[in-house]
Amino acid sequence: MSYLNNNTGYRETLLSTRSVYKKGKYTILEPDGIVKNVIPGYENCDTTILGSPAMGASFADYISTVHPGGKNDKIGGDGIESFLYVISGELTVKNADKEADLTEGGYIYSPADKPFSFVNNSDKDAFVYIYRRRYNPLPGKEAYTVVANINDTPWKDYEGMTNCQSKDFLPAAEDLGFDMNMHVLKFAPGACHGYIETHIQEHGAYFLQGKGMYVLDDEWVPLQKGDYVFMDSYVPQACYGVGTEDFIYIYSKDCNRDVEL
Repeated sequence: MSYLNNNTGYRETLLSTRSVYKKGKYTILEPDGIVKNVIPGYENCDTTILGSPAMGASFADYISTVHPGGKNDKIGGDGIESFLYVISGELTVKNADKEADLTEGGYIYSPADKPFSFVNNSDKDAFVYIYRRRYNPLPGKEAYTVVANINDTPWKDYEGMTNCQSKDFLPAAEDLGFDMNMHVLKFAPGACHGYIETHIQEHGAYFLQGKGMYVLDDEWVPLQKGDYVFMDSYVPQACYGVGTEDFIYIYSKDCNRDVEL
């Protein structure tokens, strides 16, 4: 069973899964098989750890249903940068720099020296995506708090393709103080990457809408809303949007740093 689909007890069919774990390559987690994790600090929340160092990632990804009154008083800090994105509902977030009420599409990035908190002051559940990673400092540069709503950012064509578009959450392309970025990518049905990417950067991706066919390593696999994928360094990757609606996902990428030897 999975707490996300409200299935309990025995299934009428044989057990099966689309989840795949290939350490050093990629991981796919479908929502049917994930479980709630008890994590200190998450009060009145149903939270699942998705990406983690246990699968080879240098970061941790989470999804959490924050019930009315649910909260966490400290995420990040002590060298850990952090990010929260509101998929649905409303949350109030706060760090040493800013306090804001976030609605659907709202987000906060908090630098490594500034933990942030959240609380659901509404009467409805909020559903959020959370990211944590140890910050890699660069002398003379530093990241800073960013609070905004991605719905206020216009789509831009992805590498010259009008049926594939993207948005950046952070100003990492212009500011070396940021060692990572979050993006949202949208493929119209039939749209695809311009080539199969193979690069040092890792990705953690949570799929928000639609369906697609993704090549990971040397296999084409179907993915859809609610799936999570971790892509390790140098794993070949690309996708096609399929079906009748846009294929949309949020994903992380490390950037702006040289290889450590």
